[in-house]
Amino acid sequence: MARPASFDREQVLGRATEAFWDHGYGATSISQLVEATKLQPGSLYAAFDSKQGLFLAALDFYATRSLQRLRGALDGAADPLQGIHRFFGQLVRASAESKRPRGCLLVNTVLEVGRHDPEVQARVKAHLAEVESVFVAALEKAQVQGLLAADRSPKSLARFLMITIWGLRVLSGVDADAKQARLVVEQALSVLDA
Repeated sequence: MARPASFDREQVLGRATEAFWDHGYGATSISQLVEATKLQPGSLYAAFDSKQGLFLAALDFYATRSLQRLRGALDGAADPLQGIHRFFGQLVRASAESKRPRGCLLVNTVLEVGRHDPEVQARVKAHLAEVESVFVAALEKAQVQGLLAADRSPKSLARFLMITIWGLRVLSGVDADAKQARLVVEQALSVLDA
């Protein structure tokens, strides 16, 4: 009978996520994952089946945390548009404060392996679609409240916000200039003006 796992799964996933985020999927070795997670290779394989299994679980872990931050920004705001502004402000601050410019793990994954690995591509696509649906719901709510013009398409605006995030996250991976990022965000979010 197999022995039950004796480790904190969330903690292991957090550490594995950091390793993949720092090095990318291809360049992260099993020995780096062993060092990061403090688990032996056999334990990693028993818990996650493979390096790819651990990577997919790390993507889920990362995406869940990202979605929580978005929902937190929206829930804590006076109105949906203020929540969207707050979320983008958090992205800019996080990028500026980061000691290791890494961009977004999901975007990095699309650029590195997403086009060549259908399972990874599907997983990332599902996570990004979930974020986009949260934006759609917030924009629809803003429209009902009269904060967003009735002739604006929440779906098109949500897609625009997603593309803006992708661009910001790629930019933050190579240049963490908060002033430039703030200017980009101000310009992008001006499309929400009623």
